[in-house]
Amino acid sequence: MSTIYLAGPLFTIAEREFNSRLAEAIHKKRNDLFVILPQENAVKFKDCNKKDIFEDCIDSINKADIIVVLLEGADADSGTSVELGYAFCKGKAILGIRTDFRISEEQGLNLMLPFSCDEFYLDTSATIDSLVDKVIDFTDSKINGLIRD
Repeated sequence: MSTIYLAGPLFTIAEREFNSRLAEAIHKKRNDLFVILPQENAVKFKDCNKKDIFEDCIDSINKADIIVVLLEGADADSGTSVELGYAFCKGKAILGIRTDFRISEEQGLNLMLPFSCDEFYLDTSATIDSLVDKVIDFTDSKINGLIRD
């Protein structure tokens, strides 16, 4: 089983719902892929020191085979950007995804973000299904021994 860490904003119901739907759709299409959702892990730290959440995220990135980074919004989420930078420094395989149609500097992002990704996928007409296919294709290309159904 391969592990994917899904980094992205998780502060609104829309963000959390999207993250959950994407993770569920990936696992439904490929049950040999386990998706770590930081928003689910954070619940267990509700009454703990906030540093515990940080350390859990770092530990989860260390354990993951693939990092999928959702780089959405007018400015990419700062926590997501830290996760991306950490994963980059650790040499993790990183797929950056952006569906936001706001374009300015570098597809609407600080240029450091897309260039930290092994692959940056910009598709303003993407669907959950097309994103799932992209994640699976990227994972298969990075992980030896994975056979696609």
